[in-house]
Amino acid sequence: MTRRNKPEILGCILNICKTDGSSKTKIVYQVNLNFKNAGFYLEWLTSHGYLVKEERLYKTTSSGNELLQNLNDINSTINEKLDSL
Repeated sequence: MTRRNKPEILGCILNICKTDGSSKTKIVYQVNLNFKNAGFYLEWLTSHGYLVKEERLYKTTSSGNELLQNLNDINSTINEKLDSL
């Protein structure tokens, strides 16, 4: 099993919260984090304006969608370069 880096985890969280939002519990299980680590990432994303918390759900903001797109572009570029080795 490979270790994920922080941008990959952030991208997973933003993607899960993109459509209808997601609860912290759902994020923990789908991203495979513990509650402490999930809290750290959710706090960071919320404080930087990439997520907004509405009642019990976290939802990706327009800034969050832009960040998610940038993360996906970077990962695609890296994967293409690695595949050509």
